[in-house]
Amino acid sequence: MAMLLAECSVINSLVLSEQRSLTTPGEPKWQTKNPTGREKEWKRDSIYIDKRGKFRTFDRKRVSRKKGGSLRGSGWKYGSGFVDGIFPVLSPAAQEILGLVQTKAADERVIWGSLDSLSPSNTTWDDIINVAVQLRINKQWSAITSLCEWILCRSAFKPDVLCYNLLIDAYGQKASSVKRAEATYFEVLGSGIVPSEDTYALLIKAFCTALQLDKAEAVFAEMRRTGATVYNAYIDGLVKGGNPEKAIEIYHRMKRDRCQPTPETYTMLINIYGRARKSYMALKTFHEMKSLKCKPNICVYTALINAFAREGLCEKAEEFFEQMQEAGLEPDVYAYNALMESYSRAGFPYAAAEIFSLMQHMGCDPDTASYNIMVDAYGRAGLHEDAEAAFEGMKRLEIVPTLKSHMHLLSAYSRAGNVSRCEEIVTRMQESGPEPDTFVFNSMLNLYGRLGQFQKMEETFQLMESSKGAADISTYNILINMYGRAGFVEQMEEAFASLESKHLEPDVVTWTSRIGGYARKKQYHRCLEIFEEMIDAGCYPDGGTIKVLLSACSSDEQSEQMTTILRTMHKDSSNAALAP
Repeated sequence: MAMLLAECSVINSLVLSEQRSLTTPGEPKWQTKNPTGREKEWKRDSIYIDKRGKFRTFDRKRVSRKKGGSLRGSGWKYGSGFVDGIFPVLSPAAQEILGLVQTKAADERVIWGSLDSLSPSNTTWDDIINVAVQLRINKQWSAITSLCEWILCRSAFKPDVLCYNLLIDAYGQKASSVKRAEATYFEVLGSGIVPSEDTYALLIKAFCTALQLDKAEAVFAEMRRTGATVYNAYIDGLVKGGNPEKAIEIYHRMKRDRCQPTPETYTMLINIYGRARKSYMALKTFHEMKSLKCKPNICVYTALINAFAREGLCEKAEEFFEQMQEAGLEPDVYAYNALMESYSRAGFPYAAAEIFSLMQHMGCDPDTASYNIMVDAYGRAGLHEDAEAAFEGMKRLEIVPTLKSHMHLLSAYSRAGNVSRCEEIVTRMQESGPEPDTFVFNSMLNLYGRLGQFQKMEETFQLMESSKGAADISTYNILINMYGRAGFVEQMEEAFASLESKHLEPDVVTWTSRIGGYARKKQYHRCLEIFEEMIDAGCYPDGGTIKVLLSACSSDEQSEQMTTILRTMHKDSSNAALAP
């Protein structure tokens, strides 16, 4: 850690965009800013000692400002971007148009009426397109549709492929609007305009969002040989549509078609493995990327650090954080957050706090996610007072706590068994903060159940059913588990029986909790009956189930019988797996 802090304090290199979601594949374009104040102090020496004890140098000319973000990125997530990868600079007239569209977004007639009064000049066209790009950066999709539809339906301007792409992108954000996205594509063809790679990429993404994978596959099959843009769009759409296995398949098809994957391709692939807690596969993908001479960018390194962070592998996360700097890449807030998360998951809150302080020292402003990580880090370690201090520190900086912020604080006090404070947090959320969701209610159910306050647990469940916090299978697992632990088997069975009417499928936790209720009463034969129901329902037991079943045994004969059953099941499943 000490060496990491020493290196971070002297290594300053390329500036990365704050708009990570707008990164264009390929080589980024950079823009620097003149140093002032503290930054000049950081650049007095261009020599430092690396972790191997060797003297290294860095190019002062490549050192940039530490705060605020450079103009790197593009209007599109895919393709070459709008104007040399630079965010639009709005003229005073464009600022007026932007203000109009944003404040009157709900009233299309007012917007169109005001736009009708604009002179049809080249300058006006540039202003309108710049406004549309800014709206896209802000993800204000309804405003984009109003603006672009005015161009198509009412204006004297002749729309180009850029305008149509914006419209397809906006419609493609919602599954309910995918038909309009498709109709816009056919309008492009009918107008004689040649679709770009971005057109196909955005159309594929729209079909994936609507789970119309047959149409997405059809477009992809037609256009996949145009380049990596379409492959990346398909992979991204499949990931966001909840189909990571298909996304990996498309990646392998990409290689078979001899289409060179880009850093964005590898970023998405590493993220897939990271979310699945397969950091070893994420690392294998990273090495494969380097073997193919594809240079990792900061997004790739951050994705890899995140993969290790999810499993609490802080040493590996730190190793690649250092490698990122040695590659000449300056950590941004996303990279710092990923490293902080790794220490949090590993149970080292004060190490996470050191990274938090280092980030501020280096001039990189923490964001909401940074504070959320710190609240969670302290809460996981049982330091609820420190978690509260981090939460209040966020508010002092006028950063509005999100639902996730409240959830982490609630978890911290729930672990400490502080019922009154948890109730205060939930009440505050109901009165002025974000509305409590399923996680918040489940946390309170679990807390009341652990403390034996079943009346409050049932009142919370009733409140949950009457609010937007819809009960899920985790909710019923808590109820079944708590009733079973207390010996209230009737209430436990009632909760289990209600799953069918709620259209919820019992999982291994549900069945194990139900068996556990009878195991505590040593009702061995009843446990066997429920176990058979579980198998018939197609739910396979895990280690927890086996442990509960063995605890139900009250004699050596029962223990031997249960062991035989479990061994037979294991042998049958192994033979089935080996069968052709």
